[in-house]
Formats: sequence, C-alpha cells, structure tokens
Amino acid sequence: MIYLRNATRKHRLNLRALEKTATNLLAAVGESGSTLSLSFIGDAAMRRLNRESRGKDRTTDVLSFPLLDRPAAKTKARSRANFAPERMLGDIVISVDAAVRQAADYDARLEAELARLMIHGLLHLLGHDHEEARERVKMEREERRLAQQIGLHWPYARG
Repeated sequence: MIYLRNATRKHRLNLRALEKTATNLLAAVGESGSTLSLSFIGDAAMRRLNRESRGKDRTTDVLSFPLLDRPAAKTKARSRANFAPERMLGDIVISVDAAVRQAADYDARLEAELARLMIHGLLHLLGHDHEEARERVKMEREERRLAQQIGLHWPYARG
C-alpha cells in the first residue's frame, strides 16, 4: 500500500500515476507486499524538515525516513511475513519545487523527475547511500536498473 499526500497548492499532481510508479518500484526491489508513505511538499516545508531532521538549513529535493533497521530487517521480515499485517518501509518526502527546477535542468518531464526522486528515496529507505564513491557508484547503478524496470528514460548522466 502507498500512502500519498500532496501538500503543495501550486502543483497539481497525478497521484494515481505516482501511486502506480511507487507500486512498480516496490515490486522491482522485491518489496511488493510492503508499504511506504510518499509526501509531496514545497521548498519552504522541505527546508524546515531538512533543518529539523538533519540540521541543514536549506531545501533539498528528497528526504527519506526509514522505519526498518537495515540490512537485518529484510531477512527477519521474510520469516515474519505471515504474521505482520503491514511492513512499513518508511517515508519519502519530495520537494515538488525542487523537482520542477531539476526537470527543467535535465529537460525532462516533471513526472519523470518525480519518479527519479522516488527511486532515490526508496533506495535510501533500503539502506543505500552515496556519501562515499564506492557507495555512490553502487547506488547509481541501482537507480538506473530501477529506472529501466519502470520504463523511465535516464537522462541524468553525471560527469
């Protein structure tokens, strides 16, 4: 199940399409029975959230708040799957304002940038990181794999 919330007033989002994308991403990472929360907010709210949660007084594009302890959570959850009514991975919060700017920078559709940010946020929920070069390479490879799984063209070459 996907819990969706659009807290922006100036951006109309196709929540049904975003829910489908999130559902497909969960299936692509082997978590089709899991649940996540997906919120869309503006830059001001994202700046507050980033300051409160990470001590960084600036906006960002996506934040993830995992509820499961990785990597052990995946193996434990498999054995408890028959007993747990819901396996909540965590929360992904996306700044739509940032997504609009980034989509323009990449000459991409807003929906594509939101999907890319969902991928990035989901990988953080699953324990991926990009602080060190080796982690970054691994995470970017997984981002591209997931993009391919959901039919997302990847125009986000870095270099």
